[in-house]
Amino acid sequence: MLNIVAICLVLTALMAYVNHRFIKLPTAIGVMAVALIFSLVLVVLDGFGVARELHDAEVSFLSSIDFSDVLMQGMLSFLLFAGALHIDLSELKAFRWQVGSLAVVSTVLSTLLVGYALFYALPVVGLNLPLMYCLLFGSLISPTDPIAVMGILKSAKAPQEVSLVIAGESLFNDGVGVVIFSLLLGMLASGVAPSMAHGLELLAHEAGGGLILGLVLGYAAFLLLRSLDSYQVEVLLTLATVVGGYALAAKLHVSGPLAMVVAGLIVGNHGRALAMSDTTRRYVDMFWELIDEILNAVLFVLIGLEVLLIDFSVNELIGIALAIGVTLLARLLTVGLPVGITHKAFNLPAGSWKVLTWGGLRGGISVALALSLPMGAERDTVLALTYGVVVFSILGQGMSIGAITQRALGGAVGKVGGPH
Repeated sequence: MLNIVAICLVLTALMAYVNHRFIKLPTAIGVMAVALIFSLVLVVLDGFGVARELHDAEVSFLSSIDFSDVLMQGMLSFLLFAGALHIDLSELKAFRWQVGSLAVVSTVLSTLLVGYALFYALPVVGLNLPLMYCLLFGSLISPTDPIAVMGILKSAKAPQEVSLVIAGESLFNDGVGVVIFSLLLGMLASGVAPSMAHGLELLAHEAGGGLILGLVLGYAAFLLLRSLDSYQVEVLLTLATVVGGYALAAKLHVSGPLAMVVAGLIVGNHGRALAMSDTTRRYVDMFWELIDEILNAVLFVLIGLEVLLIDFSVNELIGIALAIGVTLLARLLTVGLPVGITHKAFNLPAGSWKVLTWGGLRGGISVALALSLPMGAERDTVLALTYGVVVFSILGQGMSIGAITQRALGGAVGKVGGPH
């Protein structure tokens, strides 16, 4: 384990240095691009019989890492808590129905649209994927990844209300997507479709339980933080809230991601304002900002390196292009269109639908869920499609979201910042 952590940190530090020194892209995009180029160069060299030992060493290293477990049971809790820590709860409340509708209704509709569209479209390109696997792909690719979104939004300079809605949606639709994925995966394993009542019961237990646990954790941490003034102990308390809270969520079979988001919102608002001195607030902010930046960089490096473990057939490459188009179309129909038609009701600028559509980034959570599918040809196809959409999302959409925002919102950009 120590060797794996050491290699991950060394590789991430070197790739972050290369990006910062020479490429100068936003960190998340830059380190992933460097890692992806590095992996592809090794593939080409290996094809010519050169640097085979280095290629085999990277494959062996990646094979020793359970990416799904590392992200879902390790990094995710820290990243979601850190992301929620600086969301202004009073401003988020003003957009609660917008965020709620996008996080729940749009995610469910997108899952169905993507799933059924690919079920009928993939055979055209020579890929026959059962309907259940198409729906599973829809459920894991429809939620926007909060890790990717929060990282890219920092450099997009969108108006505050637009950034707030995108960030809020991404923080909550992740939990909804995981619940839908779990429900579909259970159907795949049992071969029996649950009743509507059972599905709603599972959703209430997973999502509702996660929200309640997050409230309990957040307020418990708030009370502890308010009872003393020691930045060392208070930083430790926030760390314990995340690690212990996520482990407790797993034991209770409720949504850990939603629990971390709610706990982060409470500690970041009530805790920072009412329970911390200026010194403590500064140290807590610096600590979680560093955790966020380091784990983000490690995660995106791993995504870039993982390409070595995926065998892409010609049909799958064509299928990836199709999946990218379908995913973007579903995002447009379930998010962009409603916001575009009712932007006044959403209390957003007129061009916001373009930013919300293009800013729906996918990331490591989608890859982790795909890797958790049962072994087989169907899993390999879903993984290839997922990886292709994620790479396009982070590199293509992530690198152009700033320009899209500037063109779509014009003078509104820069008047107010992103989420704080």
